[in-house]
Amino acid sequence: MNNLIEESLKKLKQKNINNPELDIRILLKHASKKNNEIVLSNLNIDNIDIIKFKSYLQKRINRQPIAKIINNKSFWKNDFYVNNYVLDPRPETELIIEEVLNIYRNKNLKLKILDIGTGSGCIAISLAKEFKHASITAIDISQEALEVATKNLKIHNCNNQIRLRLIDFKKINSKFDLIVSNPPYLTNNQFNNADPEVKNFEPKLALIGGNDGLKFYREYSYTLKNLMKKKAHFVCEIGFNQRQDCEEIFQNSGLHLNNIVHDLQGFERILSFSKI
Repeated sequence: MNNLIEESLKKLKQKNINNPELDIRILLKHASKKNNEIVLSNLNIDNIDIIKFKSYLQKRINRQPIAKIINNKSFWKNDFYVNNYVLDPRPETELIIEEVLNIYRNKNLKLKILDIGTGSGCIAISLAKEFKHASITAIDISQEALEVATKNLKIHNCNNQIRLRLIDFKKINSKFDLIVSNPPYLTNNQFNNADPEVKNFEPKLALIGGNDGLKFYREYSYTLKNLMKKKAHFVCEIGFNQRQDCEEIFQNSGLHLNNIVHDLQGFERILSFSKI
């Protein structure tokens, strides 16, 4: 194996970075002068922009997430532009899309959808591509996040279907068939103990849900019924240990809990409600 690769792997391992080989391959691919697949054991170093690679590597050594270094993260069936103003889309958030597809088997429905806290726009755009006749309002209280979402709308050609708004959900006065949200749900303590990749390179605004992490679920329980049409649905992500608290919070919300979806680690991750 090339000396550059060996040295790079050693540096990442010293920082206790998981999957250093995979990280090195991704960084090499993005520093490559050609578009070939990267094989570490058989690398032609002449095809790599070494200065670019070393710059990427230093960022990763400083615990910057790969997605933030290359400004790209895959979610559902597409790639999305990301930066430090938005969360990197997580695999477990894809379960929101799966649950919506379970609820609405007919993809030709003209659904009116609200995405609360859209961030990069990945949930709204993924739903727009699945439901071609849906009209989606994607909101956020971060102007910088909406700039990222605007970029992704353009990349994925969704401007006709998705309307972005800088607004708090409590000030919305329309009614929707479907509301989706991946709200901030970390406690202050969880945030303080999070990996540097999360704590230093993702927006605090999109992570902390008040002291106990449950702030937004409480606000949703008071408000969402008024934003939902008859027979409307609400699908949201929760923290790995928040199901019981959320169930209690939504008890008198006018919403009925229909389904709890587990992630691949077996944690209760998605709650699916309908309007009573």
